[in-house]
Amino acid sequence: MASITNIQELSKNHDIEKQSNNMEVEQNLEVLIVDYSKRAQWLRAAVLGANDGLLSTSSLMMGIGAIHQDSKSMILTGIAGLVAGACSMAIGEFVSVYSQYDIEMSQLKRENAIELFEEKKKKLPSPLQAAGASAFAFAIGAIVPLLGAAFVKDYHVRLGVVVGVVSLALLGFGGLSAYLGKAPLVKSSLRVLIGGWLAMGITFGFTKLVGVTGLYG
Repeated sequence: MASITNIQELSKNHDIEKQSNNMEVEQNLEVLIVDYSKRAQWLRAAVLGANDGLLSTSSLMMGIGAIHQDSKSMILTGIAGLVAGACSMAIGEFVSVYSQYDIEMSQLKRENAIELFEEKKKKLPSPLQAAGASAFAFAIGAIVPLLGAAFVKDYHVRLGVVVGVVSLALLGFGGLSAYLGKAPLVKSSLRVLIGGWLAMGITFGFTKLVGVTGLYG
């Protein structure tokens, strides 16, 4: 009887240990899933920021190119757009993350969970890191049309090169964003490309119209 009891106890202990191991594995998997999810969100935000920098800067350059044919004007406009856009993205992200931080800390205080303050604080993204990442992503996208226009002297060729390199970059960013968001690759890429063409075309056409009607200068 004693041996049977021992066997039952050993079996019970084995089952408990097995359940404990399974729980640890499930917890580790949950941590990995959350970690990869956060990384994917950050990466997708970086891609969107780069796409924003690419499109806004190239549209500005095409707009100024509609009334000024020299490369200096286009490049200076692009640089100004890069700096202004990167600063805007950084400040916006900084304010957004800090607002999120304030809201969550206020919620903890209302719940009398002050002891979780430090733990919760560590899980929140750093406002400075978020601001820096947004500015960097915007600058990466904005530098593409600048590089495309920097070494081309002929006006019409320069416009064509800018549109060409921006189109390739739009397809790349659109495809990467679709992949991260598990959206249809071709459809999403083409949507981003067509949207980019519209933005550049409208900016070029409207600025050209302003110049032709004499409202400019």
